[in-house]
Amino acid sequence: MTRHTTAMVFDLGQVLIAWDPLPAVAAGVGEQRARAFLQADDFSFHDWNLTLDKGVPVAEAEEQAIERAPHFADEIRSYAANFDKSLTHQINGSVQLLRELYDAKVPLFALTNWSSELFERYARPRFAFLAGFLDIVVSGAEGVIKPDPAIFHVLEQRMGIPLTQCCFTDDNPRNVLAGQACGLEAVRFTGPEQLRRDLVARGAPLRPA
Repeated sequence: MTRHTTAMVFDLGQVLIAWDPLPAVAAGVGEQRARAFLQADDFSFHDWNLTLDKGVPVAEAEEQAIERAPHFADEIRSYAANFDKSLTHQINGSVQLLRELYDAKVPLFALTNWSSELFERYARPRFAFLAGFLDIVVSGAEGVIKPDPAIFHVLEQRMGIPLTQCCFTDDNPRNVLAGQACGLEAVRFTGPEQLRRDLVARGAPLRPA
């Protein structure tokens, strides 16, 4: 890492854990109905999922969504009921990179937009590499999501390390820009080898790509 950088902060979804809502919804209603639901003009799955990330309890979020879109009741319920199927796999190249940083004793933290209920129930027990993080800031537990600067301030308090001494990676360019605005050295994640090159160029103790 660069001389001033002492810690690494990872996003989780689409960086270390591949996420796709289609298999979860399809498990309850079939693939055709699931695709129609996720692409619907009269219901935004993206916006609804953000309410989960902001900490609205799953049961409450489902009730609110079904009240607005009763014709999608089965689809809405199927998502959380089969959430484990949305976590399709760990991204091995990123996990390998994480392990190298861990072995080099780089302090590791995570900052993720995720329902705290679904994270604790499905992700934490399934992915062993999560134990390598000193702390994981989950938006659903904090009631605020990236790219809101408030969650980066929560991260700083939890780490006990100034944001200016941390490098952050996220697949969402808005989150990268928000992190940079808060003082983080932030790089956009587009793939494990790209991230490895970016971190090696910054002096990270990693095997070159």
